[in-house]
Amino acid sequence: MNLPTTHRRGFLRGLGACLALPAFEAFLPRAMAASAGAPALATTATGAPLRMAFLYFPNGAIQDKWNPTGSGRNFQFGQTLSPLEALKHRVQVISGLEHRNAEAGADGAGDHARANGTFLTGVRVKKTAGSDIFAGVSVDQIAAQHIGRSTRFASLELSCDPHRKSGGCDSGYSCAYEANLAWRSPTSPLSPESNPRLVFERLFGSGPPGQRAATLAQRREQQRSILDFVMDDAKAVQKGLTHRDKDKLEEYLTGVREIEQQIVTAERFSKVPDPKIAAPEGIPAAYDEYIKLMYEMMALAFETDSTRVATMLLAHDGSNRVFPEIGVAEGHHSLSHHRDDPDMIRKVELIDRFYATQFANFLSRLESKKDLDGNSILHNSMIVYGCGNSDGNRHTHTDLPVVVAGNGGGRLQAGQYLQAPSTPMCNLYLSMLDQMGVPSLDRFGDSTGRLSGV
Repeated sequence: MNLPTTHRRGFLRGLGACLALPAFEAFLPRAMAASAGAPALATTATGAPLRMAFLYFPNGAIQDKWNPTGSGRNFQFGQTLSPLEALKHRVQVISGLEHRNAEAGADGAGDHARANGTFLTGVRVKKTAGSDIFAGVSVDQIAAQHIGRSTRFASLELSCDPHRKSGGCDSGYSCAYEANLAWRSPTSPLSPESNPRLVFERLFGSGPPGQRAATLAQRREQQRSILDFVMDDAKAVQKGLTHRDKDKLEEYLTGVREIEQQIVTAERFSKVPDPKIAAPEGIPAAYDEYIKLMYEMMALAFETDSTRVATMLLAHDGSNRVFPEIGVAEGHHSLSHHRDDPDMIRKVELIDRFYATQFANFLSRLESKKDLDGNSILHNSMIVYGCGNSDGNRHTHTDLPVVVAGNGGGRLQAGQYLQAPSTPMCNLYLSMLDQMGVPSLDRFGDSTGRLSGV
């Protein structure tokens, strides 16, 4: 699409009206037409949307109950992953993946912060409890930077774990590493939303069905005013700034320009999807209901093609949450340091299965929803479920517990137990980015190549 030459301020004013104007129904035919004769980004061979998600559970897993028996397509789920049995043809369990940059090395303690911070970046995060945090761009954001203009939202960041995001949280590491999975840049994490009602209103607007368009229109007016103010204010103060302050202002305005660059895509959408359901009331008291609701928000985002890239932090690594829903009164982190105590191990097994059950329910929902090409949304997805810690008792980061769900639109070898000993987790990520249509990368994180057979 070619836009007429527009004055910068008028361009931003127009952008304010475009930020919240998506349409799932309108996008696919245009995507098919645009992709004729050219590689398609984030679509399947049929032209349907291809989704990517990363789901994180904390504190590792009891390995002998997690691991399947058998190999290849002739495998049986272990006790922990048995809730996935009905969807065996849609998932693959992968063993042997590792994040060596999460290991202690010269940095000493802080495995929980490193597990979180390294999980989607593959880099060794800087040990600091101050504001000088430094990680890497996460795999979801690599994808979002390339395909984000295909949808209203480049990516969606969710969490079931509201907690402080500044200060020190783990042996000299900033809370930013534990609180965030997605990193737009090495110094800029993307804070996840933990309130399901706010997620819903961000996606579809507030109020009852049929009236949400009005609230989105009001939001567009506010966006227009804010963008105008930012640019007018920047012009007013720029003349009196030092060179160093001008650099700071330029960095501040980078975010505005990133939004500005989305206008070509935003103008392609003309209608906001409006699910005929009530918005969530807020955060449920019961943890299983909380997780279910946040999974539903992610499913809605995928169903309406509001985004094709999402992350969810079920709980930060090191979480000491209790689980009265399954009769576990002790904290998860405390139990994970079981020192081979049978009763503590049994309770961790219950927690591992609890998380796996919620995951299975989410996948079942995606499996029940038909996509535009007649396949299920789960078939047209690639969903990583895993943890950056392997053995919570010893804080190991090799042979991580990892499941990849979805057939990737037919590009993934679902229904198998793939054993890939001593393989960087980032090799899997490179393979997934290839499937999303992201231009080929030579390396990501600590990758050594693509993961074959996935």
